[in-house]
Amino acid sequence: MRAVSSLSAAALVAAVLTTTGPATAADQDVWRVPASATITVKGHGYGHGHGMSQYGAEGAARQGLTHRQIAEFYYPGTEWGTSKGLVTVLLTADTSDDLVVAARPGLTVRDTAVEGRLALPENGAQRWRVAVGRDGVNRVSYRDRRWHAWKVLEGQGEFYAAGEPITLLTPSGERSYRGRLRVGVTASGDRVTVNALALESYLKGVVPLEIPASWSTEAVRAQAVAARTYASYERRHPQSSAYQLCDTWSCQVYGGVDAEYPASNRAVDATAGTILTSDGQPAFTQFGSSNGGWTSAGSVPYLPAKVDPYDGWSGNPVHTWTTATDDSRLERAWPAVGNLTRIAVTARDGNGDWGGRVRSIALRGTAGRVVVSGDTFRAVLGLRSTWLTFKVAAR
Repeated sequence: MRAVSSLSAAALVAAVLTTTGPATAADQDVWRVPASATITVKGHGYGHGHGMSQYGAEGAARQGLTHRQIAEFYYPGTEWGTSKGLVTVLLTADTSDDLVVAARPGLTVRDTAVEGRLALPENGAQRWRVAVGRDGVNRVSYRDRRWHAWKVLEGQGEFYAAGEPITLLTPSGERSYRGRLRVGVTASGDRVTVNALALESYLKGVVPLEIPASWSTEAVRAQAVAARTYASYERRHPQSSAYQLCDTWSCQVYGGVDAEYPASNRAVDATAGTILTSDGQPAFTQFGSSNGGWTSAGSVPYLPAKVDPYDGWSGNPVHTWTTATDDSRLERAWPAVGNLTRIAVTARDGNGDWGGRVRSIALRGTAGRVVVSGDTFRAVLGLRSTWLTFKVAAR
C-alpha cells in the first residue's frame, strides 16, 4: 500500500531547517527527553488520510456496501459521470535518451512530424530503436548482430502494434505496455519515454498495484472508480507538456501489462467509463492505504475530515501502529537542536485520539529550537502518518 506525500526532497530540506524563537504557552503534548532516550511513536493510519482509505474500502465491502456506496462515503457531494479517451504516462523505468522496443509482428513506427505510419519490415531484427545520433539527427534503427540505420525522422518516433502489447527495453529490464510508446520532449529539452493508451487499458495496469486484486469485488471496483477519476482529473492538469501522468506513487502506480490481474481487470470492465465529478469536471479523488479511523480534510469540499467506521477491521495492520527510535536519530536529522531535550507538538487538526494529526512539532535542544511541519517530520523519519503521539524513556 502506498503512502502519498506531496513534499519533494528539496522542499523537505528547506522545511526541515527552519528555526524559530522560544516556545509559547500554546505548546502542548510536551515530552522531556533525557540525554540518552528511547522514543516510541504510536500512530494511526498509513498515508495522508485524504479521500478513500483502501483498507476502509475493504472493510466497507465486508459490511455489504457496494462500490457506489463506498465512493459516495469517501467523496461526499460528488456526482456520477463518465470519462474515456487516451492518457499519456511517463515511464520512469526508461532512464535512457533513446526508445528501444523488441521486434514483433505488426509493429509500426510514426514520425510525429509526418502523416501516417510505416510498417516495420520483418527482416530478422531483434530490436528497433529511436535515437538521436551524434550528428543531431533523429533516426529509426534496427539491431540484429549490430545496429543499422533504417530511416531519418523529421519529428519524434512512436511505436505501435495495432493494440497488441509492445515490449519496452529499459536499463532495468523488459516491460510490456499496451497502446503506443513514443519519445516525448519536455519543456526543458529532456527526452523521455511516454506510453499513450486508452484510459481503460491504463487502469488495468494501475488497480492491482493500488489495491490487492484478491480483495472484495466491491472494494476493487471502488478503487477502479477512484483511479479512473483521479487519472481523468490529472489529464486536465497535466504534469508536463510531454505527458499527463507519471507511473509512480506521485501520481498513481502503473505497471503496464505485466501488472494486470484477471480479478482487477474484471473490476475495471464492470465500472467502465464511470467517474465521480464536481461541478461537471472529474473530481480530485485522492486515496491512500489507511486513515486510521478519521479521514483528513483535503483541498476541496468533497474531501472532508470525518469519522471512518470501516478502516479499523481486523485485517488492517496499520490502523494502529508502533515504532521505536532513539534521540540520536532526531539529532542527526535536525542538527540545529544540538542535544535534544524536549519534543512538543504545537498544533494538531483536532480530529480523533490525542487531538488528531500533527500539523507542527517543535524540537528543542542545547543548541536551539527547530519547528517543522507534521508532514516533514513524518517524511524525514519514515513514519506511516502524521497522526501520532510519543512515549519517551531513558536508555
